Amino acid sequence: MTQAKSRFRKIEDYLAYDDGTDIPYELVDGVLVEMGVENPGNIAIAIFLISVLLQLSVPHYLIHRGTEIVVPSQSVTSRYPDLIVLTEACWSALSGAKRSLITPEMPAPALVIEVVSPGEPGEKNYDRDYIDKRKEYAARGIPEYWLIDPSRNVVIVLHLSGQLYQEIGRFQGQDQIVSPTFPGLTLIAEQILQAGV
Repeated sequence: MTQAKSRFRKIEDYLAYDDGTDIPYELVDGVLVEMGVENPGNIAIAIFLISVLLQLSVPHYLIHRGTEIVVPSQSVTSRYPDLIVLTEACWSALSGAKRSLITPEMPAPALVIEVVSPGEPGEKNYDRDYIDKRKEYAARGIPEYWLIDPSRNVVIVLHLSGQLYQEIGRFQGQDQIVSPTFPGLTLIAEQILQAGV
């Protein structure tokens, strides 16, 4: 990933920015960071989960891919999770917006899911998903956060307790996923992890 030279001190400046390209960026501490090409396996996992959520009778308009969320950090930061499940209140606040962006004034979504890119502790990819986003999503008040890590064959479900996430579990193989947001979920870790193969 390459970094653009633009630096933003306010989210409003970022929202007004247009570089005339279709290049997707995340905003990290006020700096645009070009997002790499998305792994087809990660896309397949997200689409599989969309189909599962629809079967759970989650309304289609609450399931989002490509929606950006502004998160608290040391500077201006926004993220593009692989999948977001909105609450009705969040959807109402987002409806009619010019851009699919959940701002700090809007209610938090119910669930954020990240499909982890390969990396080891101390490397950017690993630290971003396991450390940075965990802190940012907790500070944003998102009740549930899933990390799906195909390279480690694990699905980690975190639930917000106070201001920090607590692990509900690390699910592998035939382990059934436990989700406080979706107690009726009947899905095993292997089904999710194999969806991207």
